[in-house]
Amino acid sequence: MSDLTLNAEPRTEFGKGAARKIRRAHQIPAVMYGHGTAPVHITLPGHETMLALKHSNALLTIVLEGKEQLALAKDVQRDPIKPVIEHVDLVVVRAGEKVKVDVPVHVVGEAAPDTLVALDLQTIEVEVAATAIPELLEVSVEGAEAGTQVLAGGVTLPAGATLVTDPEALVVNVTTAISSEALEAELAEAEAEAGIEHEAPSASAEGAEAPAGQE
Repeated sequence: MSDLTLNAEPRTEFGKGAARKIRRAHQIPAVMYGHGTAPVHITLPGHETMLALKHSNALLTIVLEGKEQLALAKDVQRDPIKPVIEHVDLVVVRAGEKVKVDVPVHVVGEAAPDTLVALDLQTIEVEVAATAIPELLEVSVEGAEAGTQVLAGGVTLPAGATLVTDPEALVVNVTTAISSEALEAELAEAEAEAGIEHEAPSASAEGAEAPAGQE
């Protein structure tokens, strides 16, 4: 059983009107499928589900009519404007089963002075036991010098996890930070190549005096 338990109810009404009615009741329409079983349409408690799905790859225990089922959120449809979940697709999983998931990458540590750290790959796909999915994968750049690159194959994975992403994929890239002077020089050069000219303030405008009586 996972730490995130949601009490579901069977759903018998479908369509946009039924979905709006469910959401007005502060619930979320969802469907649960997998392992060759027929899709099961359910409603989930709105607030509890939103909290549970704040966790990446959260393993959920869905309690439906007294029976518990482990599931992972496969697709979460959110309202583009309001902080509301419109629908959730859940994939049935079993204890001990391995699943493929995208795990967020988190950079820790301070790189060497005058460097810039770029996260080129936001997530890494791994195959791992459904009950042991990591919330994130840490990549340390502590003291890393310019030119340091961390590839997917160099990221430490939890025990039992297997890398699915290409091992040669660039995850973190440490480069030399550009000074403000160098940045201004590059901008000036780019403007010159594009034929952009900046007019200098005219001498008459700089030395103009206010008309008499208007000082």
